[in-house]
Amino acid sequence: MAGLPELRLDDFYRDHDEPGLPRVCGMVDWDDVASWNLPAAVEALEELATTGHTVAPCYDISRSRAVGTHVVTAADAPAIVAEGIFALDLFDPCLEAGMEVLPIWLDRPRCFNFARRLVRDLRQHRKSPPVLIRRGLALCQAEPAMRSRAIVMGFQPMSMRRASATVAALMN
Repeated sequence: MAGLPELRLDDFYRDHDEPGLPRVCGMVDWDDVASWNLPAAVEALEELATTGHTVAPCYDISRSRAVGTHVVTAADAPAIVAEGIFALDLFDPCLEAGMEVLPIWLDRPRCFNFARRLVRDLRQHRKSPPVLIRRGLALCQAEPAMRSRAIVMGFQPMSMRRASATVAALMN
């Protein structure tokens, strides 16, 4: 969402060689929430919301590891965008930490999401093409269940246009 600071949830993946990561087909299951550092993401989001800045990891998906850090600044922004496949898992811990959350599910066709994700991931050389296709198809197949879970949790399904307008209204 233009004009708002963004905390990239992908930056909170765990390094591929961390012991105990979930595995599928002999490789790390990057779609399992256990491959992601939920407490660190909540802490960073809370710090960003209360102090206006945080130091977040800088994760290189192609290398499956953090390669440094970067500063995220919110200054006087009326909202912070946190998006990614683990946003659903971030919701309750953020509420428990006392953060105000506007949960939005971007409601777009699954095939569109698959194509958009695949183009981005190929362009960024995130993983090998076979891995990206396999992961993308798995996410595409899982999306209806994720959407249902999100709606039960209180996420509001919106088009990108409506979500942008909703967030823009916060800025006024």
